[in-house]
Amino acid sequence: MHPKMANDYFRFKKFTIRQGRAAMKVGTDGTLLGAWARGGASVLDVGTGTGLIALMMAQRCPGAAVLGIDVDASAVAEALDNVAASPFAGRVRVVQADFRSFRGGPFDALVCNPPFFEQSLTCPDAQRTLARHASQLSYRDLMEAAWSVLADDGELSVVIPFDCRQRLEQEAFLAGFFKSRECGVRTTPRKPVRRYLLAFRKHACPTELTEAVLETAPGERSAWYQELTNEFYL
Repeated sequence: MHPKMANDYFRFKKFTIRQGRAAMKVGTDGTLLGAWARGGASVLDVGTGTGLIALMMAQRCPGAAVLGIDVDASAVAEALDNVAASPFAGRVRVVQADFRSFRGGPFDALVCNPPFFEQSLTCPDAQRTLARHASQLSYRDLMEAAWSVLADDGELSVVIPFDCRQRLEQEAFLAGFFKSRECGVRTTPRKPVRRYLLAFRKHACPTELTEAVLETAPGERSAWYQELTNEFYL
């Protein structure tokens, strides 16, 4: 399912993600989003963490200028190291910033693997709490800030657990967004959808609705998953 892992790093075809300091490690959600999201000449990765999605977008969008922002200083330091060691160091920047007060853009594409535990108990590990809980960036904050920095014809792409979709979509619609794409992802054919890849635009458009499966059998990637991640996984 995943790229080659040894100790505290994941090795992809064109770059390596070191994550010894990261609160949230490389996982399926981030990899799916980085491979699925539409890009453009300018890309903003909100909550960049290790820098994984920013680097994936840089690889997929030759010539694009990519900016990763994160409120956590440790995440920014690790992302900076990962970017510096990659072939895309000249096109990817990482800065420490709170998206709620961020000023920049307009960006052709925004990508975000957002905090998703809006109403649950916080984790005793402060860094993991920051990464996993929406106490620092609620869905409303995310959507309002995204609207202010997204280009008029740009697209915002997110990945979200199935039980968070309704709340996130409500805030997207309240901010003025229209859903342009939705992909429900099942782990196996017989399991229910557990995560959604969602994309939003500023103007009304037909919504492209799809479903996909990660594995056709234990350890056997589906054709969809293989094609989506082929240029990344070893």
